[in-house]
Amino acid sequence: MAPKRVPRQAVAKAGVASSPSSQVTESPSTSGITTASKIPALPTAADSSAIIRQAWASYIKDTPRKLKLVDTFMVFLVVVGVIQFVYCILVGNYPFNAFLSGFSITVGQFVLAASLRMQANPDNSSQFEKVTPERAFADFIFGSLILHFFAYNFIN
Repeated sequence: MAPKRVPRQAVAKAGVASSPSSQVTESPSTSGITTASKIPALPTAADSSAIIRQAWASYIKDTPRKLKLVDTFMVFLVVVGVIQFVYCILVGNYPFNAFLSGFSITVGQFVLAASLRMQANPDNSSQFEKVTPERAFADFIFGSLILHFFAYNFIN
């Protein structure tokens, strides 16, 4: 456990000479505390953009085409959900059941697509040993049909 920091007034009362031109260094009364500590530099915008470019290049190079298609569908669902929410705020939600049904479909489809992506990813094959990508897609379709059936009935 790191020692507690001692304020300058407490250091001055303890008998350590402190003047504006001198720095407090290690002494027996401060238990190894120094005021001149090294603070790590914050990342810059150039560092952040380099990280993002490297992650994007790795995604493009290493991700299978099927998973990119699922990811594109998930981005589409997020955009549709945001559009529905903004429309509800700006225009209103008079048929509230319709808004709630449409928004819940986008959220439900996103969850089902995330599940499909996890199960179809070859890197996760050790976690889903008994699930083939075809079975995962069939489960996705079945779950989507049930989701849309309930949402359609909820609109009435």
